[in-house]
Amino acid sequence: VQLQASGGGLVQAGDSLRLSCTAGGRALSSDTMAWFRQTPGKEREFVGAIRLQDRYTLYSDSAKGRFAISRDSAKTTVFLQLRTLTPDDTATYFCAHTPRRLIVSSLADARQYDDWGQGTLVTVSS
Repeated sequence: VQLQASGGGLVQAGDSLRLSCTAGGRALSSDTMAWFRQTPGKEREFVGAIRLQDRYTLYSDSAKGRFAISRDSAKTTVFLQLRTLTPDDTATYFCAHTPRRLIVSSLADARQYDDWGQGTLVTVSS
């Protein structure tokens, strides 16, 4: 599956941004999708994940309450709504996919995902 992430940009602290990830128009019925982020010199960090069949979501502590993952009704696009952004949220955000319905304990594990998008850069200025 080819993933295409978009929506990144330069915003100010406190602003919101919505990232999108499409899977080439393919309907993702029982798949799991996730967002990770990475800054230079650091490991890729889990942000959140969604199981598309039951819409179960899991978020990192830093994302909880500020970010939200959703999908469109056609199940071809997953969104990451970013709110109350801070400079610490500056990173390249990657979407990831696996055709499997992951168990909860595996949702944050990057090794469980088979496909990765190219990343979209979010820069938050203070």
